[in-house]
Amino acid sequence: MEVAEQIKKFEEFISMHYASKLLEQVHQGHNFLVVDFQNLIQFDPDLANLLLDQPEEVMKAAEIAVAEFDLPKPIKDFKIRFQNLPETQRIMVREIRSTHIGKLIFAMGIVRQKSDVRPQVTSGRFECPSCGNVISVLQLEQKFREPSRCGCGRKGKFRLLSKELVDAQRIVLEEAMDELEGGEQPKRMDIFLKQDLVSLMTDKKTNPGTKILVSGIVKEVPITLKEGGQSIRYDLLIEANNVEAVEEDFGSLQITEEEMEAIKKIAADKEPLKKLVRSLAPTINGHDQVKEAIVFMLVGGCMKISSDGSKRRGDIHVLLIGDPGAGKSQLLKRAQLVAPKSRYVTGKGVSGAGLTAAVVRDEFLKGWALEAGALVLANHGIVMIDELDKMSKEDRSAMHEALEQQTVSISKANIQATLRCETTVLAAANPKFGRFDPYELIAKQIDLPPALINRFDLIFPIKDLPSKEKDEQMAGFILKLHQTIKEKQEVEIETPLLRKYIAYARRRCNPHLSDEAVEEMKEYYVSMRMSGQDDSGIKSIPITA
Repeated sequence: MEVAEQIKKFEEFISMHYASKLLEQVHQGHNFLVVDFQNLIQFDPDLANLLLDQPEEVMKAAEIAVAEFDLPKPIKDFKIRFQNLPETQRIMVREIRSTHIGKLIFAMGIVRQKSDVRPQVTSGRFECPSCGNVISVLQLEQKFREPSRCGCGRKGKFRLLSKELVDAQRIVLEEAMDELEGGEQPKRMDIFLKQDLVSLMTDKKTNPGTKILVSGIVKEVPITLKEGGQSIRYDLLIEANNVEAVEEDFGSLQITEEEMEAIKKIAADKEPLKKLVRSLAPTINGHDQVKEAIVFMLVGGCMKISSDGSKRRGDIHVLLIGDPGAGKSQLLKRAQLVAPKSRYVTGKGVSGAGLTAAVVRDEFLKGWALEAGALVLANHGIVMIDELDKMSKEDRSAMHEALEQQTVSISKANIQATLRCETTVLAAANPKFGRFDPYELIAKQIDLPPALINRFDLIFPIKDLPSKEKDEQMAGFILKLHQTIKEKQEVEIETPLLRKYIAYARRRCNPHLSDEAVEEMKEYYVSMRMSGQDDSGIKSIPITA
């Protein structure tokens, strides 16, 4: 299909489907138009398929077509953004190969890094010193290009008259955990954003930790060797055409009619909470109180916003402190499976920056980039921190703001940012000396600073004490598990349905404190505060507001 025919077809298509939307965008001062690919394929399948195969040429034709319209005000660098591409164009980051270079694809993942916005040259105007001829050169590569020769025969040393700049930004897209097989490490891909995709209006879409869908053109990037020259290997990146935010949390789960009926059936049970508790971790014996707390944690509370704008978090943070082999890590793993959006880290394998955020050097745009940590990546989800006591004091202190204010503030290099991390934390730790000493107070055996402990709403000491009756029950339970390992265990509520039940509860339940509950909690709070008092005055403060 010739370029002239492409331009004509796009004029017809936009006139038929997007004329009013185009005028609206121009009136609002926007220099882009979002087009549904499904509309294009219904209008002209050949043109739509050509767009997928030769996107740069076809997009240029679409932009020329827009320039032909009689618009109320002049527009410059107008872009057509395509959404709703066919599933055949969905490629996982790990599956992108050289055959995809120059093709229009889309990929989904989580924003891992985000650089600051920098200007990039798109074209330059050069003057020939010999004849005065002005030559325009499009800058489509990483290296700045000058004219090779002039029409008068002159080669080299042309004078740069002017250059056109656009805003550019690099983000790093990491594969989402739910798309990976067990044990696979998520792969990353550089995404290059330009013009309106880095505007203030779209900036929130690409904050670290946000799950996004990127449609764009795969391009190769030459690698420069340290000793000079160019490598025979190339890097790949996606030059974005469109970016859409894709939320992945309890609120985004789709519930079918059959699942809705099953949820109502569970809710109608005489003791639905006990069913949920038994289904949370059926392979872990006992610890019903802890399991109940984890169910409440998964359902969560309600964020309160005061009249002055201050917020009270609705997420419940839970800390398990117990002897080795008590099942803490297994409880964390089960909670991770139930939560649709979660991250699992261990104290020895994570730093403060790995939990919150870090500023790293951006080699692509030669600046600084913001890299999100686990708490930011799991925004509206849950982070499991195992072996919390093994983290260094400095790394633990980095969590304080994230746990209470649910934000992460960064002011390093030339980057000042505040990232949202409305994240629930389920943590596990061992006592100070490895195991609980029955002859010492529990409080003295928790080797965590008060400032950190105070940010957890529920703290459970889990003791492993010898007891003939309990040990016989535990041994029988474990041996039975090994006997029926090949058989499918009977669970009252399967994990997918449990996840949907909790999602429904989070959406629909908006609990309010009754006057009786307020009085009960007030009395309990005062009695706890007074329990630290003796004849000589205050010895300790067991609980804070």
